[in-house]
Amino acid sequence: MLFYRAAVDLSRSTLNYVAGLIRRRRKQIGSTWRLLNPGRQALLVLVHLRKGETFAEAGAGFEVSTATAWRYVEETVALLSARSPKLAAALKKAKKDGLTHLILDGTLIHTDRVKADRPYFSGKHRVHGMGRPGEVGG
Repeated sequence: MLFYRAAVDLSRSTLNYVAGLIRRRRKQIGSTWRLLNPGRQALLVLVHLRKGETFAEAGAGFEVSTATAWRYVEETVALLSARSPKLAAALKKAKKDGLTHLILDGTLIHTDRVKADRPYFSGKHRVHGMGRPGEVGG
């Protein structure tokens, strides 16, 4: 396997925010040692989420096993998820903001758009499509 340096288009504040969540969690559970420090773990997770790299690719890039990359991603996604608004709060805010539709599950519905139609192109899935909207009741 060959290795190369790459960039991810996220801000340093995003990295610091995620690393802070990891750092606080490690302190809370008394974790004294991990293969990657919180900053490197945060970067691995952000690379996986932003660029869609597999656990094997992300692990190789950060010199950890595929299983370790998976555990780091699972742990960090759980930390981020715990900080996200719950469904009832999100629906209440959407209604207050006058929104009529929300994407709740992130499912991509494939469309046959032309390549020039960029707003409907999913970089993650590398296909054209739109998210399935969920109606806000009320």
